[in-house]
Amino acid sequence: MDDRTPVGGPHPALDLLSGDARTFLEKVWASRVHLHRTAPADLVGLLSLDDADHLLTSTAIRTPSVRLAQDGAVLAESSYTRSATLAGKQLTGLVDGRRALAAFADGATVVLQGLHRYHPPLTRLVAELELELGHPCQANAYLTPPGSQGFAVHADRHDVFVFQTAGTKQWEVHGPDGPEEVLLEPGLSMYLPTGTPHAARAQDTVSLHVTIGINQLTWRGLVRRTLEPLLAEVPDDHLPAGWLDDRGPVATGLADRLEALAARVREADAEAAAEREVRRFLSTRPPRLPGGLHDVLRVGSLTDETPLRRRAGHPCVLVPGAEGRVEVLLGDRVLDVPARVAPAIEEVRARGELRPADLAEHLDPQSRLVLCRRLVREGLLEVLP
Repeated sequence: MDDRTPVGGPHPALDLLSGDARTFLEKVWASRVHLHRTAPADLVGLLSLDDADHLLTSTAIRTPSVRLAQDGAVLAESSYTRSATLAGKQLTGLVDGRRALAAFADGATVVLQGLHRYHPPLTRLVAELELELGHPCQANAYLTPPGSQGFAVHADRHDVFVFQTAGTKQWEVHGPDGPEEVLLEPGLSMYLPTGTPHAARAQDTVSLHVTIGINQLTWRGLVRRTLEPLLAEVPDDHLPAGWLDDRGPVATGLADRLEALAARVREADAEAAAEREVRRFLSTRPPRLPGGLHDVLRVGSLTDETPLRRRAGHPCVLVPGAEGRVEVLLGDRVLDVPARVAPAIEEVRARGELRPADLAEHLDPQSRLVLCRRLVREGLLEVLP
């Protein structure tokens, strides 16, 4: 695997939220609260008040993509949802816009959950952030009426970035020196490490803020995944009958097996395990294909001069495959290709935009068209209009 170029390339998402990706990774990550101010429009454009209104009132959004909370308690779904039929099939959990707005007017906070799955600006942000951090991420938003508080002081079991896109919200953030007040407004983002106690209350106007949750991969998880193949080698024979009365043979047998396992652990290839972890992460991300319909319609007419672009948030990492083959990790899948096209894919990897003709140094005209069409179909490249 080529480790000279970051998997995610530059750090646009992390720079946006933290100010400087390198400083954040080296000095802030998992250690302390961090505030960063940027141009308000850069954050408001990710989820505006109009966007929230549209999702809540003009789409067939369903639970659990929406939940309502008030005075620290989650409201019953039956108080703001309805059922309907579609093509003769029953649909439940549809948000009733009128009832949801009435609850909001009475002081309930509207929580839009899993926005990274269906709101394109946050889908892109999360895709980039996952590659920059190497951890799965998610996006929720909280629409709070003036003067209301959705949840009491609590601590999340994962790191978060929070940023305001409408109104202001007063945050109570508990640190080593006690609680501190932070007024979030559009343009200000805040990072909270796992376990930081906090609460937030809207001020005189409606508040909309986004929370990016970082679901950390842990050392314990990595060790467990590394050991699982070794544990599978331990024979799954029965314990001896009567062992409750005679524990000696069990203790001896266990000691022998633990010693054998320890020997195998000492022989484990940590570098190979790390490579497997990279492969696992970079082949199990959700498919993210905005504009994919247009690509399907255009790919058949692709020529040597067709402008193409790397799709944002998609990795392109080459690893050795079977003899004469190379595997390309594309985020949600693994592409198996002949090793002879690897230099051309490295060229694609190094560029933001290109034309098939730009691969002339590596492939003949027909081969580079075949490769580019394949990379469009696989989602790595998109066809520019």
